[in-house]
Amino acid sequence: MMIKNLERINALAKKQREEGLTNAEWVEQQVLREDYLREIRGQVVNTFAGLTVLDALGNEVTPDKLRKEKEANAAKEKAH
Repeated sequence: MMIKNLERINALAKKQREEGLTNAEWVEQQVLREDYLREIRGQVVNTFAGLTVLDALGNEVTPDKLRKEKEANAAKEKAH
């Protein structure tokens, strides 16, 4: 999945290196970077929330914290 605004983030980074940014561009860059990090973190959390951990014998040994997060996400999905 392509991260939205990644092209703009890269364009601003290139401009920053080559000629500098205006104050408005610097603010835009910071906002876009925060949005990007939030989206990446969300993807990581969603990936881990879908995992089931098994031991060598095939027994589920998913940590309680991960199991509870998985159940909470399932409940949210069911509500929507």
